[in-house]
Amino acid sequence: MQRMQQKNKDYHKHKKQQDMKKIRAAVVGYGNIGRYALQALETAPDFEVAGIVRRNGAENKPMELAQYDVVKDIRELKDVDVAILATPTRSCEEYARQILPLGINTVDSFDIHTLIRDYRRTLTELNKQTGTVSIIAAGWDPGSDSIVRTLMQSLAPKGLSYTNFGPGMSMGHSVCVRSKAGVKNALSMTIPLGEGIHRRMVYVELEEGAKLEEVTAAIKADPYFASDETHVFQVESVDDVRDMGHGVNLVRKGVSGKTQNQRLEFNMTINNPALTGQVLVNVARASMRQQPGCYTMIEIPVIDMLPGDRDELISHLV
Repeated sequence: MQRMQQKNKDYHKHKKQQDMKKIRAAVVGYGNIGRYALQALETAPDFEVAGIVRRNGAENKPMELAQYDVVKDIRELKDVDVAILATPTRSCEEYARQILPLGINTVDSFDIHTLIRDYRRTLTELNKQTGTVSIIAAGWDPGSDSIVRTLMQSLAPKGLSYTNFGPGMSMGHSVCVRSKAGVKNALSMTIPLGEGIHRRMVYVELEEGAKLEEVTAAIKADPYFASDETHVFQVESVDDVRDMGHGVNLVRKGVSGKTQNQRLEFNMTINNPALTGQVLVNVARASMRQQPGCYTMIEIPVIDMLPGDRDELISHLV
């Protein structure tokens, strides 16, 4: 009996020591999302910043990074537990393939909805080979909105859901436009038309000699824009029209059991990159609590995204 009690004490002592150890996170990429992810890390009680990975390393190091190691390669940092991939969607897989074999978890905000399932399958194999965890598509949509849609569908299993974005700036769409030949800078605004239908209003600064007609054709042909009504306008300065604000309205009308006309609604108005940065830190925490594999946010317990004692969280959230 005494031996069993001692084992229990030793177990809880060891667990407490593990819980007290801070998670060391590296931020890979230092654009809008990287900056806000760093802010979220700085305010998280259970994290410490292992360093920042930038294409140019410490060259032209911003003043706000003075206290951190800034490197070109994550292998130059020590004891990294998880890498927050604050990179464009189309480079997420490339970075994950480089980092996971180092035994470091990865989280990202990959946001091309139609490609998430294939991306998840690809990383799952690598995660199992390396004994690591990846959490993908972790922003606000896909991401936190995905959790809300899943909950709504569970409450009204039969029915229809509508996701209405905006009006606001889409970071993924804006990055996509900036990658097109002839584009110097760009802003993509999402305008909700209702029932999940959207219009894309794209504002571009063009390089000298670039033709608006050719740029417009390239934008409309891209998977980011191909399924939506898209309008492209040339402007002298994108910064003069930029606004980081965004929002979402989620609606489901359906049936609970045999009862009709159940209507559920969720609304959110946000600063786009700030919320994405916070979500990435939340899932970086959750990655340390999962078995090896690749996950989307609807596959992991929401409580795993929160800091603090599990019993205390249950006592005031349930």
